[in-house]
Amino acid sequence: MTSHRYCTARRIGVLAAGCLLGVIYSNSSFANPAPQQSIRSDGSPGGETGLRVPRFVSLKSREARMRVGPSLDYATQWIYRVPGLPLEIIAEYDNWRQVRDCDGVSGWMHRALLSSNRTALIGPWITSPVPVRTAPRTSASTVAKLEPRVRLAVRSCDGTWCHVEITGHDLDGFIRQSALWGVYPNEKVM
Repeated sequence: MTSHRYCTARRIGVLAAGCLLGVIYSNSSFANPAPQQSIRSDGSPGGETGLRVPRFVSLKSREARMRVGPSLDYATQWIYRVPGLPLEIIAEYDNWRQVRDCDGVSGWMHRALLSSNRTALIGPWITSPVPVRTAPRTSASTVAKLEPRVRLAVRSCDGTWCHVEITGHDLDGFIRQSALWGVYPNEKVM
């Protein structure tokens, strides 16, 4: 069985995002186990690229298959249909990257489906709208309030605040880094 993961933004008072799940059948079997891969979480270089693992990237493609293992021979587990969706690379194997989404779902995607452009989501754990401020301080005026899972383009982060642009809207500002999934705590993004 193959499932689709959709995340779309909509505007209802404040910007909000929802995830819908659709299911289609696949003749592929989940019987092929993925090769054992050590998952580095200490920021050490990945074995294939020399880049830090784990690290955040974004989805490049309008349709990306997440597979149960690092090869086209493995079954499709999910189909993602949202370019710009942030994903975390947690392992590398040849041209394949083991990725994890904001819900903790993990699987393998070919590197050609991924981009180094940084994006983030308002954290799924957030329980009230998050203010977007005109400057990186809590006393700055609020330009919008965002609900969980709203997708953002990350322009920069100083370790406490991120300068973001709300995807699909002519709106940018600053959000506390701790409210975002797609950047690590204290990470600096230039």
